[in-house]
Order: sequence, then C-alpha cells, then structure tokens
Amino acid sequence: MAAELSPRMQHIAEISDSSKPVASSKLVYLSDLGSEELKFLEEIWANADAERRHQVISQLVHLSEVDFRLDFSGVFVFCLSDPDETIRTQAIAGLDGEENYLLITPLLRALKEDNSAKVRAAAAIALGKFALLVELGKLPTHYKDKIYTALLEVLENKVETAGVKRRALEAVSPFSSPRVKELIEQAYHTDDVKLKASAIYAMGRNCDSAWLTTLMTELNSNEAEIRYEAANACGELGAEEAVLHLLKLIKDEDCQVQEAAIKALGQIGGEQAKQALNKLAKNPQPRICQAAKSALEEIHFCEDPLFFQPQPGHHC
Repeated sequence: MAAELSPRMQHIAEISDSSKPVASSKLVYLSDLGSEELKFLEEIWANADAERRHQVISQLVHLSEVDFRLDFSGVFVFCLSDPDETIRTQAIAGLDGEENYLLITPLLRALKEDNSAKVRAAAAIALGKFALLVELGKLPTHYKDKIYTALLEVLENKVETAGVKRRALEAVSPFSSPRVKELIEQAYHTDDVKLKASAIYAMGRNCDSAWLTTLMTELNSNEAEIRYEAANACGELGAEEAVLHLLKLIKDEDCQVQEAAIKALGQIGGEQAKQALNKLAKNPQPRICQAAKSALEEIHFCEDPLFFQPQPGHHC
C-alpha cells in the first residue's frame, strides 16, 4: 500500500510508526495539510498508541512556537477529539498563538462540551485572545456575542470548577460591559487568593482606569502573586501614576514581582520610567539587566516602531 501513496502521504504514514523516533524533519509534512491528507492522518492517528501520539503532539506544539511559518492548526483541531485529555490540552496550547477566527467554533465546543476541566480551562484561555481581538474590532462582530455568551455561561454555571471559572473570567475581561466589571469586582472581594489574582489580571485586560486605585493598593499586598498581577495590570493600563510604586517593587523579595515591575515600566514609558530602566540596564544581576533592556526596547519601539537596533554599551 505504501508504494501507492504520494511521497508526502508516505512521510505522514511513517509518523505513526512507534518503532522509529519522531523526527522533526518528518513532522514538518503535517504543516498546511489539505482535506485528503488530514483525513488520512486521522485514520493512522486512530491506530497510533497513546505514547506515540503524546510524542508527536508535544513536538508539533514546540515546532509551531519556534517556526511561525509552520501551520499545524488542522492537526490541532482534529486532536481536540482525541480520547486523551493531555493531548486535547496540548492541541489547544498549539492553537493558542493563532488568530484565525475559524478556530473560535472548535474552541467554544471544547469549552462547552469537553468532560475534562483541564481542557475547558485551556479553551477559555485560548478564547481570551479572540475576546480581545473582537473587542478591538479586528474580527467579525457576530463572534463577539458567541464568545461573550459562552464565557458568561461558564461563570454563572454553579457546578463548573473554580479553575475553569478563573480562566473564563480572565478571558471575558476585555469586554467593556457592566456585567463583566461586576464579575471582576465580585471575584476581587473573595477570600480565594487565586481568584483574587485572576480578578486583578482581569482589571489590566479590562483597560478601564477606574481599576487603578485598587491596583495601586495591591502593589503593597502581602501576597507575592497579587503584587505580581497588580504590577502587570498597571503596565497594561499604561498607568504613569504607578511608576513610583513600581520602582519600589524592583527591590521586592520575589524575583518574578521584580521582573513584572520592570516590564510594566517599559509598557508605561515616560522619562521617569526610562531613567530608572537605563540605570537598571547596568545592574550587575543578569536577570535584572536583561529585563530592563527588554523594557527599554519596548519603550523605544512604542516611540519609533522602526527602532530595532540593540542599545550600545554594557552587556548583561
């Protein structure tokens, strides 16, 4: 039978052969598959053992992250029906970088129908990107209601898990409706630190300066996770009022909080942030130095999108 297959089909057939190692040189043939090739892959995929399917999907996710020319979205979509929840979760991770609105429908189906909370949470995260795009007017408007309604249903479902609800709250946050603001407010006032952290993350994505007072307060939280999310949210809001508070966090006991504060300074910009970052770019700690240089590049790019030249001088 192999002799009757086209060369590409033969490469696809070899991918399911667990007696041979998974080779990236073969996996690139799974990019941009046509309908016949996809159907053929689905047939051999069904006969491949679980370990082999795990190896293939994890390498496809990796390849899609390192080479943007490769398009495995067709493979990832059909893997949303795989019996293994880890493979379905990885398939969603593979779709996470995509902006093709045709992926919204399969992601909504996963959010509503998948029996795994892990998969539903991953689907909510992926839909968050589309929620932002549709709110910015970059996608067909009829998808707005579909995404908004589906995420609200999750948040109002009494039997849904807390983890999935957190991700749904984060995903729905770009929408500027009063109901979304109400849900963020409710989540913020809970005793659950994880849910509160999600609410603060959502405040940044909601892009309403009304949240700024709350965020500035939370920069002094006793919880590192809350300080981290508050710093990121201040950056998302471009809040110049937060610069002095963020500068204090550069000496925070938690290194992730330090880096979030530095990144936020780059998003906010302005002379005060720039001066602080130029000093930090000479910091003896490579981690701080590199974070500051990345933040300065963000400022320069916002000021001049044609700016791509590395800064001369000190190297981390």
